[in-house]
Amino acid sequence: MRVTMTVNGRPQEADDVWEGESLLYVLRERMGLPGSKNACEQGECGSCTVRLDGVPVCACLVAAGQAQGREVVTVEGLAGPDGRLSTVQQAFVDAGAVQCGFCTPGLLVAADELLERHPEPSDGDIREALSGNLCRCTGYEKILDAVRLAAARTGQAV
Repeated sequence: MRVTMTVNGRPQEADDVWEGESLLYVLRERMGLPGSKNACEQGECGSCTVRLDGVPVCACLVAAGQAQGREVVTVEGLAGPDGRLSTVQQAFVDAGAVQCGFCTPGLLVAADELLERHPEPSDGDIREALSGNLCRCTGYEKILDAVRLAAARTGQAV
């Protein structure tokens, strides 16, 4: 089947998609967007988190056909059109929240959605929003610091 969707603001299509093929596979292998990581393939780690019509989902659990006609935002879509890092991406860099980087794309997408929905999140809000994303390298404190920093910077921009 052919799957047509908007990915990071641009119309995209993939041909000969098998009905059991995941959105993650289509994004990475057919559309050349390797940012979302393939780790557990069971929706447990959050490394493949993307936004589907604005809602964070594990792309490994979404059949590609379910994205037909819908809008997908991957970590690549967070940066500006000029390639500049988004506020949340820059905050992760500045706070030292990026270690091996495997979990980072999913964390960035989840954090970006949180800040769009709730620009002044409490620590509880941040923890809840990121609860579906596992990191094996950190104690999460720098990640929390990064989201707090992004929230502060977003508030200053208003």
